[in-house]
Amino acid sequence: MNLNLCPRSFVLVLFTLITISSHAEEKKEHNFERWEKSISQFEKQDQEQGIKPGGILFVGSSSIRMWDLDKYFPDQPVINRGFGGSEIVDSTHFADRIIIKHKPKVIFLYAGDNDLARKKTAAEVAADFKKFVAKIHKSLPKTRIVFIAIKPSLSRWKLADTIQKANQLIAAQCANNELLEFADVWDPMLGEDGKPRPELFKSDGLHMEHAGYLVWKKAVQPYMNQK
Repeated sequence: MNLNLCPRSFVLVLFTLITISSHAEEKKEHNFERWEKSISQFEKQDQEQGIKPGGILFVGSSSIRMWDLDKYFPDQPVINRGFGGSEIVDSTHFADRIIIKHKPKVIFLYAGDNDLARKKTAAEVAADFKKFVAKIHKSLPKTRIVFIAIKPSLSRWKLADTIQKANQLIAAQCANNELLEFADVWDPMLGEDGKPRPELFKSDGLHMEHAGYLVWKKAVQPYMNQK
């Protein structure tokens, strides 16, 4: 390799190498294998408890996984299929194994939080939601899907503008489809200062205390019993 380059040529070569490296990084395949243990545990639960069609299924990341649904909705046929750290694409990928076979009458999805933290754009998150909807409705054309808005949090407040943009794009999708709903938790989780209410969060500033889940319960309740 000829290294006797003029400064301008050297800069161009360096820029090209950086660009190639960046593109290679972007094209890395998503690691679905990391969730195999969690998905297998769900399948074991299904074998032990049996499948009861027509329930209300919650799926998504850690905010769903940590939600004691039986406690907050004791009289509802709720199913928790949250796995912490997951993105929308993960719920789509494993839909056949953890969602579709339950034939739920309504699905509540909370994801997008981790997606944006891992540098996805608002448009990419909205596109991933569209693919999730397509996956579900291919097998369950009458199932309602409720997207729980990406929440504001203390630890990810720097992403507030991007989160709001993603929420707006997804809310627009929901407004154009009678089987989609958008449950807003953004506004009720903000204080009078326009920032996340500290009392709603655990010490990590990301996951929620009981008070936070009470806000979520109020937000999703209207969509649980609709026909």
